[in-house]
Amino acid sequence: MPTLRPSRIFDPAVECQSPEERRALQGERLRRTVAHAFARAPRARRALDSAGLGPTSVHGLDDLLRIPVTRKDSMPAAQAEEPPFAGLTAVDPGQLARIFMSPGPIYDPQGAHEDFWRFRHALASAGFRAGDVAHNSASYHLTPLGFMLDAGARALGCAVIPAGVGQTELQARVAHHVKATAYLGLPSFLHALLVKAREQGTPLSFEAAFVIAEMLPESLRQEIEEGFGVRVLQGYGTADLGCLAYECPEKGGWHVHPEAIVEVLDLESGHPAGPGQPGEVVGTIFDVSYPLLRFGTGDLSSLGPEERCACGRTTPKLLGLLGRIGDGVKVKGMFIRAGQIDGVSKRFPEVTRWQAVVTRENHLDRLEYQVELSAPDADGSLCARLADALREEVKVKGEVRAIAAGTIPQGAKRIDDRRVWK
Repeated sequence: MPTLRPSRIFDPAVECQSPEERRALQGERLRRTVAHAFARAPRARRALDSAGLGPTSVHGLDDLLRIPVTRKDSMPAAQAEEPPFAGLTAVDPGQLARIFMSPGPIYDPQGAHEDFWRFRHALASAGFRAGDVAHNSASYHLTPLGFMLDAGARALGCAVIPAGVGQTELQARVAHHVKATAYLGLPSFLHALLVKAREQGTPLSFEAAFVIAEMLPESLRQEIEEGFGVRVLQGYGTADLGCLAYECPEKGGWHVHPEAIVEVLDLESGHPAGPGQPGEVVGTIFDVSYPLLRFGTGDLSSLGPEERCACGRTTPKLLGLLGRIGDGVKVKGMFIRAGQIDGVSKRFPEVTRWQAVVTRENHLDRLEYQVELSAPDADGSLCARLADALREEVKVKGEVRAIAAGTIPQGAKRIDDRRVWK
């Protein structure tokens, strides 16, 4: 196997701070962000008011737990009530760089400053460097992931191919012709791209890959690294909060991003979970456009001990994702939610019951909607129309299959995730 490209610490001043230095810096940034959100973001002000907090009530991290948690699952309703951003942005929409819509639906703002989502640290850790040509296969259409990764790569001085999703053969030819040296996007598509390029005689020059938005099984990482000589490191973030954690070459978890506060909260008590104990990931970011305070992602994880890693970074690590709260399931890098599927199915009176089944074959997610119908769909036209409507709503392609009435058991999960990660 070729020697894998070394990564680097992008910003030692923040990635290698002592815990005491980081706590003081984050406490001061929290204090300023709370005052700013109170002054400029109406819903944040109401939430702080409800907890008896004013613009000067928060002095540092000791006051963090006094701030109420805002939950991602509440965002669609909150944004419908107070469009477009539920009163959580601190600038007018016209002062933003871009506006996105993620499945939910949830509108996501992009502030006007460089690397709004803070991915530059993660990409440097993965081995990206100035002068790289980065092939970005994440979507640039309405959802923000393509721009999230693009902005981080550009902040490091990389040129970016905005490839987007699909058209594997074309993407392989483009990456081959321009000799792209790095990859951004889903790990499953990276594997598909490398295989397709080899099959069509257009081998790729990727040395480093940063992957996100779906699970990275060790079997898939090993196949890519040993079979194609590409170092693959991963990260974790959300469209709302940006990058929250990222892997270093030592692996063993994902370093918490030094420019955010990341908590893991016990599901019953709401207090910080101990090292290794599961809980919900809650993030706070210090952004002037979108000052999110204690935003509950709905993702479950645990934190490792706060100790210096062999890579030199001192931030603690998230120890992987353990699942989610609520009914959202990530498929092909996009969340699908039972409420969205139910809304579409109600537009088709022939559908009496449904279940979405998620499986995985050859490192690729597969989504199938099993539907019980009130009358036979002899020519398949109903299933085809339903599949088109579902794809338009959830932004993920899935097959619709009619099944016999009574097949779906009573009490069955509305989204049945049968994937096994190894």
